[in-house]
Amino acid sequence: MLEINIEQAGDGSHHVCRLVGEVDAYTVGEFRDALSGLDGVTRLLIDLSEVPFMDSAGLGALIGGIRRVREGEGDVAVISTTAGLNRLLHTTGFDRIVPVCESSEDAIAALDEA
Repeated sequence: MLEINIEQAGDGSHHVCRLVGEVDAYTVGEFRDALSGLDGVTRLLIDLSEVPFMDSAGLGALIGGIRRVREGEGDVAVISTTAGLNRLLHTTGFDRIVPVCESSEDAIAALDEA
């Protein structure tokens, strides 16, 4: 089961997409749909700190969502604190195209620098 919570930050400076659970072939449709609903968002923080596992389908959905935000002249940062997920993001080179941070403060700072 995957829980997805999307909200605008209290100061209105960005949106947060927070996931809880595994992102795999069974749940990727929910994730893809959630990201598709973010049209017009120009500053997005994707919080994966409570995602213990993501497969290639989840990674593809993540990249597709980031592409959509960037096509709208937006910026994205990712929070990831799980060793296995960090390894996946590093091994695939994902962390070279999007800032991957360990805290929301670092991710917000990355958005501010973009």
